[in-house]
Amino acid sequence: MLPRPDARGGGAAASFDAQVQVGKYPILREIGRGATSHVYLARDPFANREVAIKVFLFDQHADPQTERMMHKAFLTEASLAGKLNHPHIVDILDAVAEPDHSYLVMEYIAGTALDAHADVATLLPLDKVVEIIFKCIRALEYAFQHGVIHRDIKPGNILLSAAGETKVSDFGASFQQRVGQETTQLSGVGSPAYMSPEQIRMEPLTHQTDIYSLGVTMYRLLTGRLPYQARTQAALTYAILNTPPARPSTLRPDLPPLLDQIVMNAIHKDPALRYRSWLDFGKDLSQAFGALRVSGVSDSAKFNELRQMAFFEDFGDVALWEVVRIGSWKKIPAGTAVVREGDQGESFYLLVSGTVGVTLSGKTVDTIKRGGCFGQILYFDDRVERRTTTITTLGDITVIEIKVAALRAATDACQVACNKAFMRVLVDRLMHANLQLAARG
Repeated sequence: MLPRPDARGGGAAASFDAQVQVGKYPILREIGRGATSHVYLARDPFANREVAIKVFLFDQHADPQTERMMHKAFLTEASLAGKLNHPHIVDILDAVAEPDHSYLVMEYIAGTALDAHADVATLLPLDKVVEIIFKCIRALEYAFQHGVIHRDIKPGNILLSAAGETKVSDFGASFQQRVGQETTQLSGVGSPAYMSPEQIRMEPLTHQTDIYSLGVTMYRLLTGRLPYQARTQAALTYAILNTPPARPSTLRPDLPPLLDQIVMNAIHKDPALRYRSWLDFGKDLSQAFGALRVSGVSDSAKFNELRQMAFFEDFGDVALWEVVRIGSWKKIPAGTAVVREGDQGESFYLLVSGTVGVTLSGKTVDTIKRGGCFGQILYFDDRVERRTTTITTLGDITVIEIKVAALRAATDACQVACNKAFMRVLVDRLMHANLQLAARG
């Protein structure tokens, strides 16, 4: 049977069997749980369809403020039942408040939340990310036209159905504007990493707070990282309020410039310099579809290619996926000087196929074959600004170009694995040089 909280709504969830039901809805199985609610897959016997039921579990030991917030979240979502009818918003079908429990009946979306695609190893293709964000813009613009500001946009609150459709969910933190009523903030509402500066400062909010949060979500879906990295809540708050974020292209250099700029416009700290409307955000994003560069090689194929190279033997899967994201794959014809002695540089290169020659002051000093690298001294010494050798292709080659700034911004695991690989390359080159000296002697 349904877990029975006490009169105040306290208690914990129990295990259900196949015979349990909530109200008129037979429960099929549990499909999710959080600190304040459990979600179950159920059957609507009258409409003959599957539904999701969110049962609110109010803790009798919670402090009064937390309890008020939990009840407010339920009432907020309950008030939206039948109000927001949009193809990219999860429908709230019914809401029931009873003495011993409260629950919402919602449209069931078979699929996953986008936090399953928010890490570097699980990112979606660029065109799919753009499609998802565009649909979220349409959904949130519709909600705003109906006086609703979500206030908790993040990957976990955006669902991707098995058929690939996008649905915005969890309006429990939303604010509904009414004539003559100001949109005020409520302490504890929202997810800190995705909060706008004005939300953190507890200022009156507009739809631009959702624009900011969707911009951070887009940043995460494109790079697998958040714009601000911090170990404590205080440090994160300070960074959101004061620290300029790194551009997404710093972490993923192959991003089209327009897409890079769209994210930066959406997450600007100053609302006056952020997108002023959902329409402006959507117009720019629609242009980005045409700016996306379609690669002839899939990310999975790139990953498998790198996994076979000795250079990457110390890389875990997540670190290797990060290399796929931060690297730009290029085909370069024979006889091309990839780098020139004395030129300024900002990248190093990994040779995926082919051979290059190394010259110093016009004299050939070495050749580098598949799996080798060149230009990495820029990564180890930021005082070095100019190339020390010339690297020329001895046939058609494929390289991965990685900007030094992108690797320095990569995760510790990726940098450690790169350092070990670079060290092996250095040892091999020293051994090769010693053998050459010995042969000459």
